[in-house]
Amino acid sequence: MPVEHYENFPVASFLLPRRLRPAVETIYAFARSADDLADEGDATPEQRLAALNGYEAALAHIEAGGTGHEPMFERLAQVIRDHELPLKPLYELLSAFKQDVLVSRYATYDALLDYCTRSANPVGFLMLHLYGQADEENIRDSDAICTALQLINFLQDVAIDLHKERIYIPLEDLNRYAISPAALDHASARPRWRSMMRFEVDRARALMLGGAPLALRLNGRIGFELRMVVQGGLRILDAIEAAEYDVFLHRPKLARRDWLGIFWAAVRMKKQ
Repeated sequence: MPVEHYENFPVASFLLPRRLRPAVETIYAFARSADDLADEGDATPEQRLAALNGYEAALAHIEAGGTGHEPMFERLAQVIRDHELPLKPLYELLSAFKQDVLVSRYATYDALLDYCTRSANPVGFLMLHLYGQADEENIRDSDAICTALQLINFLQDVAIDLHKERIYIPLEDLNRYAISPAALDHASARPRWRSMMRFEVDRARALMLGGAPLALRLNGRIGFELRMVVQGGLRILDAIEAAEYDVFLHRPKLARRDWLGIFWAAVRMKKQ
C-alpha cells in the first residue's frame, strides 16, 4: 500500500522493487520539498521564487557535471547518473511550482491542462523511465493518468484551496454554470455547483479511464501498482459523487475500508 504521496501519486509502496526505492524516494524528496517552498509557511512570493530559483540553479549545476552539491541534490545527482534520467521533467516540476506562487486562477480547461502537464505528468514519466518503459504509447497514457490524478486532487481540495485563495476549477466552467468565484461555498449556489461538479467528475473519470490501458500493458509490480492508483482515483470520484458533490462539508478521501475494494478492483482489471 502507498505510504507516502505526492498529490495522489504513490511513492515508496511495498510494490516498488527494492532496487528502485532509493531513486523514487529521492525524486519524491525533491518534488515534495520544492512544492513546500511554493505552498507552505509564511514566506513572501519573492522569497518563494528565490528559493525555487535556487533549486533550478542546483539542477543546472548537476547538468553541467558540477560537484559539491547539498546532500539532497547530491543524492539526486547520483540517481540521475545511475538511471540516466533526463532533467527536463525536474525543471518542468519547478516551473509548475513557480506558477503556483504567481497564479491562483485558470481561465480555461486548456490552461489548467498546461499546468498539469508540468505539475503532474513529469512524475509518471520519471517512473516509466526508471522501469525502462518510457515509450510513446506508455507516456501518452501515463500523462492521462497523472493529469486525471491532479484534477481529482483539485476536486477533493476545493475547500482547502479556497482557504489559500486559489481556485483550480476553470473559470470558464464556473461561468457556464453561473457560479461566482466569490460564492463557491454559498448555499445559494449548491444546485448549480452540483451540476458543474458532476461535469468535472465525469471529465476526470473519462481521462483516467483513457489512460488505464497502461496499467494492463505493464507487467509485474509496476502494473499492479498502477492498477491500484487508477482504482484509487476512481474510488475518490465515487466518494465525491456519494457526498453529492459537497466537498465543502466533507473532503472525500480514501478510508481504510476502501483499500480492500480497490485491491479487488485492481485484480479484476486483468479480466476486463
